Amino acid sequence: MLAPARFGTQFWCFQSVVKGGSALADEHNSHDGDDDLNDEIITEEMLWERIPETQGIERASTYYELSARIYARGQYDEALALAETARDIYSELGSAAPTEGLAQAYSAIGYNLNQLKRMNEAATAMSKAVELLRENKSPMALELACTLGEWWFSSKEYKNTIECMEECAREHLIDGNELGAATDFHLIGCANRELKKYKEALEAFYEARKYFKAAREVIHVARCDQKIAHCYTELGDAESALAAAQKAVDVFTTAHDHRRLTYASFELGKAQVLSGEVDEGLNTLERVLDIAAESEPKDFEFIMAIERRIAQILHTLGRSDEAIEIERRITAISEILED
Repeated sequence: MLAPARFGTQFWCFQSVVKGGSALADEHNSHDGDDDLNDEIITEEMLWERIPETQGIERASTYYELSARIYARGQYDEALALAETARDIYSELGSAAPTEGLAQAYSAIGYNLNQLKRMNEAATAMSKAVELLRENKSPMALELACTLGEWWFSSKEYKNTIECMEECAREHLIDGNELGAATDFHLIGCANRELKKYKEALEAFYEARKYFKAAREVIHVARCDQKIAHCYTELGDAESALAAAQKAVDVFTTAHDHRRLTYASFELGKAQVLSGEVDEGLNTLERVLDIAAESEPKDFEFIMAIERRIAQILHTLGRSDEAIEIERRITAISEILED
């Protein structure tokens, strides 16, 4: 008889099932002294054969296990359908269904939808899994909540991102996991920045920076400085923007992190212009543009952001003919990307 997952004592995250082979394999491997169990290998064919012989929780667990196996092969549509079947069976059981079993089905649905680039639906499914796990006080809730926050951000649901990650940050700090909280605050800052709430973004980035610095995470501190510079530029604080951007540039230069150096230099160029160093800022931005244009694959959104900033500067310098030519080219690319 196929042994169901031990919902009452252990919860297997969907990705953990995939990475580890299967929940059932973990079940067997936990009995190191039991040769009979260790010798038994549950194949995918055996799982399919068990479905007509099972019902209720065991049947749902079998569908979930099959979903994990098929997810690992990259067949996300089929894996999604199996995970949805597992969820439906648990739902039909009502109060008799184990909360963590239903939660893992929702998380599986979320992971498959994520792979299918249906980000908003993925986040909605994962939010249900997190809700169930938190009700059950499962330790897996926090890990999945962090994933959920990232998915909300990818879906451009920035308010949901902030709400989700603020709760994660509180939980991480209660647990004493300051590095985890730093990552949470960084994402909160990014979401506020997208909402153009730059003061709130600064607060979050400074919190993230504090914890990253305490952990001696040099690159992550510089990533915060780069974003801090952006916020100060948008708020018109040239001195603070210039200081933060220079710190980021210094770190990435020393680390030979050329990709991040390019983005930090963009912030430095903007800050230089804002502080009155127009010619120097323009030169910095033109160097950044050359690097971005030569990179493969090309980040056209970034290239256009640089070109727009250069066009603004050229207008102020009375070189509007050059600026208009740049804007004309940007329009052509924008139309392609919008389509």
